[in-house]
Amino acid sequence: MTLHTALPLDLGVAPDSLEAQIQFFSESVRLITYDKNGAGTVKMVSAMDVAKTLSSAISLDTGLLPPDTLWWAADQPTPLYALWQKPRKWKVALQLKPFEPAERLEIPMPGLIFICQAGRPPRIFAAKKRPVRYEDRVYKAPLFNVFNDGRSCPGNHKYPVCIPEIPESFFLAFFTLAGDSRERSKKHPKDLADLWHEINGTERFPTTDLVPCGNVAQIIGMK
Repeated sequence: MTLHTALPLDLGVAPDSLEAQIQFFSESVRLITYDKNGAGTVKMVSAMDVAKTLSSAISLDTGLLPPDTLWWAADQPTPLYALWQKPRKWKVALQLKPFEPAERLEIPMPGLIFICQAGRPPRIFAAKKRPVRYEDRVYKAPLFNVFNDGRSCPGNHKYPVCIPEIPESFFLAFFTLAGDSRERSKKHPKDLADLWHEINGTERFPTTDLVPCGNVAQIIGMK
């Protein structure tokens, strides 16, 4: 089989020969290769193998990664970065009732994993130490405005496009009862605010109070 292109004849360009075709069906992928005589040979192939072969010539470059990046992934609409935040004290504003002034607290947090995309609310998990293996345990972040799958509720808060600024931006927002605030503390499973008031002004978060929710491999695979 040959392909004749619409070029002036005096250019002397020979017809282009078809060497292979890839056919995608609803449940399979078929590769057809052609010899010099145009006879085709059919072979069933893996869609993953096709993707790897076609992408082998693509060069990927992460550029400069933010400090303490645990992993990076090409995702839509923007690349995804998992940032490690060391245990530290954070200044927070907690508003438990609408239209009432927010409480100003300074609470210690355990190490936190922020899974970030530019301009979007992060997913947040906790860890007792900086993860180094897929099997390392992760825990529910002892935070308001966070759901059980780690998603955070942005409300009307707008996040920066600069990835390293997202954790600080999260703590600048007002914390409310949005999200799933129960079962985030072993000692205070029904009211996270009781935990926050208890640790307000202390130096270290009691990591024995963290509630397990899986391991690193599981949160890497989350969509």
